[in-house]
Amino acid sequence: MTLSQLSRMRVTPRQLSLLLFAVVAASWAVGQTASPAAGPAEPASEARTLTFSPASIVLGIPANPEASAAPLSVQPLLDFRDSEVKFSLTDLMSLLSDHRHEGWVLAAYPDPKTGRPLIGAGFSLDLPERQHPQSDPLNSHSFVEPSSAELWQAAGLDPVQLPQVLEQFNDKLATWQTIRRSRRRIWSLDPQITDDQASNLLRIAAIQAIENARAYCRNFDELTGPQQMALSQLVYQMGVNLEEFGNFLNLMNNEPVAVSALTTPTADDNDYWQAVQHSLMQSQWARLYRVRAIAVIAMLDPQYLDDPAASEHRIAAVLRPIAHRRRSRAALRAASYRGHHRAGSTIAKKTQSTHGKQKA
Repeated sequence: MTLSQLSRMRVTPRQLSLLLFAVVAASWAVGQTASPAAGPAEPASEARTLTFSPASIVLGIPANPEASAAPLSVQPLLDFRDSEVKFSLTDLMSLLSDHRHEGWVLAAYPDPKTGRPLIGAGFSLDLPERQHPQSDPLNSHSFVEPSSAELWQAAGLDPVQLPQVLEQFNDKLATWQTIRRSRRRIWSLDPQITDDQASNLLRIAAIQAIENARAYCRNFDELTGPQQMALSQLVYQMGVNLEEFGNFLNLMNNEPVAVSALTTPTADDNDYWQAVQHSLMQSQWARLYRVRAIAVIAMLDPQYLDDPAASEHRIAAVLRPIAHRRRSRAALRAASYRGHHRAGSTIAKKTQSTHGKQKA
């Protein structure tokens, strides 16, 4: 910072003296660090640290005027450490970005159900901050439900970019007229974000899913790695709609379930987890998204790591796809023939009746 800049800022003598003191102290610290007599440097801490220039500390000037502090609502997400879970966060991100799950699109596209804008691996772009109180008195974890704009900023993306992405999405959606037509053009869209930005959005959203999975399941830390990943995937895909899966959540928390559950958990651990799996297999979500559901529900098997393919095969054998009633070509031909035959018979009867009247 030059003297002319300081003069324009109307720096008081006290502030100037403090600034000079901070600069001298910083220079002395740098010299001590670079001194050959100094001992070996200690390993860097894993905690995130923010660095400021001396001028920013003394005068209250941000080190980067364009950057703003992350809101408190996302602080639990920024404090997350990969060692807090028994699975790899990278593996979870790879699954969510796979075509069997959310896919990977670098431009805003409409949700097939709601039409709301998504990007990357299904990151929602226009959700407001939501109140999600913890209703389980035995669960000390709170739900984290910041807005899409806050998550966007926590992922390190420019806050100014988000309104531009939404504006372009709305313009294209208006020209496409229907969601079905817009879904067909997803792969022809020009990228609005980079792969790295999409990865950052996916990471922060996956961490949010993990934190909320803890809030849904009081025994989350005791689950196996695949079971933790399965629950985190469910939260990522359903969000607050997971509240509707009452039997599943009650079973996960060892609470009484409704009579509609297929099986009742017993002392046998295998029977218990089969009941948990069946409670999900009964849902419409599992029938509509069968391939995705098989991969997620199979992870709840305690023996999943021994043979993942066998676990998925057991679920696929029970979870049948929705039967679409389609009439075969033979049935259509028969119906057409019968209709044609009736029409011919009716015309023949009318002709005979008319001919009889003419004779009379």
